[in-house]
Amino acid sequence: MRRRWLLGFVALAALVAGALFVFGAGREADIVVVRRAPIVQSVVATGRVATPARIEVSSQLAARIERISVREGDAVKAGAVLVQLRSDEAEAALVAARAALREAEGRQAQLVRVQRPVSEQQLAQAQANLRLAEQELARARDLVARGFVAQARVDDAVRGEATARAALAAAQAQAQGNREGGAESELARVRIEQARANVASATARLDLLTLRAPVDATVLTRTAEPGDTAQTGRAILTLAQNGETRVIATVDEKNLRYLRAGQRASALADAFPAQPFEAELFYVAPSVDAQRGTVEVRLRVPQPPAFLKPEMTVSVEMVVGRRDSALVLPADAVRDADAAAAASGRAAVLAVRDGRAERVPVSIGLRGVGTVEVLEGLAEGDAVILPSSSARPGDRVRQRAVRALANPQAVPMMTR
Repeated sequence: MRRRWLLGFVALAALVAGALFVFGAGREADIVVVRRAPIVQSVVATGRVATPARIEVSSQLAARIERISVREGDAVKAGAVLVQLRSDEAEAALVAARAALREAEGRQAQLVRVQRPVSEQQLAQAQANLRLAEQELARARDLVARGFVAQARVDDAVRGEATARAALAAAQAQAQGNREGGAESELARVRIEQARANVASATARLDLLTLRAPVDATVLTRTAEPGDTAQTGRAILTLAQNGETRVIATVDEKNLRYLRAGQRASALADAFPAQPFEAELFYVAPSVDAQRGTVEVRLRVPQPPAFLKPEMTVSVEMVVGRRDSALVLPADAVRDADAAAAASGRAAVLAVRDGRAERVPVSIGLRGVGTVEVLEGLAEGDAVILPSSSARPGDRVRQRAVRALANPQAVPMMTR
């Protein structure tokens, strides 16, 4: 009996010792150590390659297409003839307008060289005739007063003087009309202006039948062939203007606070994923798309690679923050206290303090790929318990493993 009691006591002591060993040593926990390392934060967006302008070449007149000089992919210079429409009627109208202009100019030349000098001579002759008529009337009246001639002589002289005065008035009116600024001169000028306007109108109409490239560009599409009828406003060719290549993309509005004009970016075309190229952010839309919750951004490509084409899909990564030396932790080691704290950069971790788990508030800075920057709350070398462990605040813990921190600068964070 005494022996059984001793065996039971020994077994109980063993159990108590085992429990004390287990609970005294604490819970096993996965530990990560705060360390200094570089970190990069970026924002990634998907967009498309855009040229400065897309230009649709169409006719303002309905006419038959006689010739199209370009095909898709052709590069064209400003002023180059792209499409020629039938122009017989317009050419004939221009010939008639030019003939009318020459006639109006000829009439003006006749006015200046012939009619104006002749009218001045006629005026001088009428003035001389009036002086003679006045002298004749004076002699006739003198002779009648002396009784040498009858009154009929005076009557004839009066009529002659009146006729000469009327002829002078007519000559003066004719000369005044033919002089510079007179009625005939102004009429000739107006006829020339009208004829020139008709020439300009006919020239413009004829020019509308020759469609030219407005700028240096590349032909994207061709939707008609010679013999087709060009319809007013219907595109025959679509051009992409040469010049600065741009990428237009959309970014989630939550990343708006990170974006600044002048930020450098790295871009990749989906069709050429192994050939990145540089871009620069220059425009952030002043408003947000309420339905999609996105903001439009535009980036210029200083040196576009040869493979870039309009409307090509491109992924753009904009570096919005960089630290060469920062306190960093794996992102999954941070436990957000609540949504508001996470949004404001305040969060918490379960740190090891004096062998026990302790909840420590931290301030988060940059967010990299799988890593975050710790601004406040922790120091270099502090041990932090990962959420994969079952430890809770106040528990005694013992280290199970120290997880190596991934290279935080290998690939920047991609947030959409």
